[in-house]
Amino acid sequence: MSDQVAKSAFITGGSKGIGLAVGQAFVAEGYAVTLTSRHQDEVEAAAQSLGAQGRGVVCDVRDAAAVQRAVDDHVSAYGGLDVLFVNAGVGHFGNVMDLSIEEWDQVIQTNLSGAFYTIKAALEPLARQGGHIFTLSSLAGRNPFPGGGAYNASKFGLNGLSEVLNLDLRERGIKVTQIMPGSVATHFGGHTPNEGDAWKIQPEDLAQLTVDLLRMPGRTLPSRVEVRPSRPPRK
Repeated sequence: MSDQVAKSAFITGGSKGIGLAVGQAFVAEGYAVTLTSRHQDEVEAAAQSLGAQGRGVVCDVRDAAAVQRAVDDHVSAYGGLDVLFVNAGVGHFGNVMDLSIEEWDQVIQTNLSGAFYTIKAALEPLARQGGHIFTLSSLAGRNPFPGGGAYNASKFGLNGLSEVLNLDLRERGIKVTQIMPGSVATHFGGHTPNEGDAWKIQPEDLAQLTVDLLRMPGRTLPSRVEVRPSRPPRK
């Protein structure tokens, strides 16, 4: 299979929303794509929607060994790894007085530790290809809000990790870009996208942005990209 595919991408949190849209955009660009999710039925359906160049793997990013197995399996299937899109994330929101330790742990372990595990597992194959890491952060990684204790902390941490990765990895030929969107029309937090979300950033918008960033000249790196709805509702 590796002889048939020019480039490949590994996407966490890929069963719907931003991850799936990015996967679809990559397939359209000729990439082979592995999508991961904790839910087998969802990730298999998502992979089927990508056609022959897509595959789905059940993987909880909180499990470092499981992430390593998934990345190794991707490299074995496709002969390398060119792009890593770190997207898996959860959110629990509420006043810190009410936020449970279990909720804190789930958010930090998924959004921050899970990102580190995924990146760590992929570094060697990315270095061989001169690859590109995208971390899907949030404007919440710069702008705290009431009730965002765990989520803000995870995204502030992810931004810091991404900036350090740039310093640590550029001599290995690996690029790192953090994408920080505002309101996106996804299923995040139990939301169901609807007609009222038309003003929000759409998943396909971020997918197009990612493809465009990959087309930048090799000498140039957009290291942090903030993305906002152009016309949010007036408050």
